Amino acid sequence: MRTSRPRPRLPSWLRLPRRTARLRLTVLYGSVFAVCGAAVLALTYLLDGHAAPIKPLHKQPTAYRPSGPFKVRPAPLAVAQQARVASLKAELLAQIASDRHQLLVQSGIALAVIGTASVVIGWVIAGRVLRPLSTITATARRISARSLHERLALTGPDDELKELADTLDGLFARLEASFDAQRQFAANASHELRTPLTRERALLEVTRADPAATTGTWLAVSRDLLAFNAEQERLIDALLTLASSEAAPGQRESADLAAITSEALSAPRPAIGRLSLNVHADIQPAILDGDPLLVQQLVTNLVDNAVRHNIPSGQIHITTSTRRAGAVLSVASSGQVIPATEVDRLFQPFQRLGPRRARRDGSHGLGLAIVKAIATAHGATITARPRPSGGLAIDVAFPPPTPVSAPQIRPSHAGRAALV
Repeated sequence: MRTSRPRPRLPSWLRLPRRTARLRLTVLYGSVFAVCGAAVLALTYLLDGHAAPIKPLHKQPTAYRPSGPFKVRPAPLAVAQQARVASLKAELLAQIASDRHQLLVQSGIALAVIGTASVVIGWVIAGRVLRPLSTITATARRISARSLHERLALTGPDDELKELADTLDGLFARLEASFDAQRQFAANASHELRTPLTRERALLEVTRADPAATTGTWLAVSRDLLAFNAEQERLIDALLTLASSEAAPGQRESADLAAITSEALSAPRPAIGRLSLNVHADIQPAILDGDPLLVQQLVTNLVDNAVRHNIPSGQIHITTSTRRAGAVLSVASSGQVIPATEVDRLFQPFQRLGPRRARRDGSHGLGLAIVKAIATAHGATITARPRPSGGLAIDVAFPPPTPVSAPQIRPSHAGRAALV
C-alpha cells in the first residue's frame, strides 16, 4: 500500500497573502480610486478631442468677378497666403495631437503614482480603523473560563466597534454569572448529597461498634437508612426536575390553570392539618400555553412552599385569574418575617432563610428555584414580595396564549411533582 507523500509547501514569499479584512479594504480603496481616476482621465481626453476646430488665421480675399464671359484668375499673393495658412494649420494640428498624446502619457503616469500612494495610504488607514477589532479579537482569545472577569473596556468614539465591544462585555458578564452559578450549584449539590451519606456511614459505624446491638437495634438502623435513602431520592428527583425545567418545554398545549391548581390543592397534605392552616382558594378559569406537567410542578411547589414555611393556624390564599389576556397564579401565605433583601436569594438553588443549610423536614431549598426555572422556560414573570405581617406573596403571570381557531383544553396530567 503506497502512502501519499505530503505536498511540499511553497516558500512564504510565493504564497498568496491571507485575505484579511485589512487587505480587502485596501484593495477596495485602490480599485475605487483607480476606476475614478481612469474615468476622469478618459473624460478629459474626450472633452479635449471635441474642442472647437481651428479657424483660419486670415480671411481669404475674394477676387473681383466681373459680369460677362471673362474669367479672372486669382492673384499670386492670394495663392501663397492659402498655402501658408494650410501649412500653419497642419503644424498646429500636429502640435495639438502631440500635446494630447503627451497629456495622456503624463496623466497615466500620475494616475499610477497616485494610485500606488492611495494603496499605501489605504493600507495604513485600514489598519488604523481595524485596530480596535484586533484588540477585541486578541482579548476575546485570551479570555477563558478562568478569566471571565476580564473585560474589553474599549475606549473611543461611540461607533459600531464600540457597540460590538460593549455587547461582548455584556456576554462575558452573563457567562461569568452562569459559570459562577454552575460552580456554586455543583458545590451545594455535592454538600447536600454528601450529608445523608455521612449520616448513614456514622450510623452504621456506631451500631457496628456497639457490642450490645441487638436485632431491634439493627431494625431501627435500617428504618433510619431507608429514611435517609428516601431523602437522597427526593434530592436527586429535585435536581433532575430543576435541570429539565431550565430547558424549553417539550410539549406545549392549551391548559386551564384553574384545573391544575384545583388538582394540586386536592392532594392530601398532612402539614395542613398538623398546623391547622386555613386555605382560601379563589379559582377562576385561566387559559395558558405550556407543558401541563411542568406547570403542575410549579403550582405544587408553590403550594408546598406556602405550607412548609407557614406558622400554626396560619393563612394561605390561592387565586387564579386572567390579567391582560394572560393567566396569573397568586399564592400568599403567612409565616416568619422575611427581609425584602432576602427575597431574590430564595429563588436560587439551595438557599433558605436562616443560617442552617439542612432541615429535618427534608427541604433542600430547591422548590422556588424550580418554580423560577419553569416560569422562565414558559416566558412567565415572577413577582415576589414579603408581607408586612410575615410570609410571602408570589404572583406568576403567564403570557397570553396563542390564538387558535378551536382551542381544546385538556385536563391537567396527573404526574409526580417535585416537592422540595
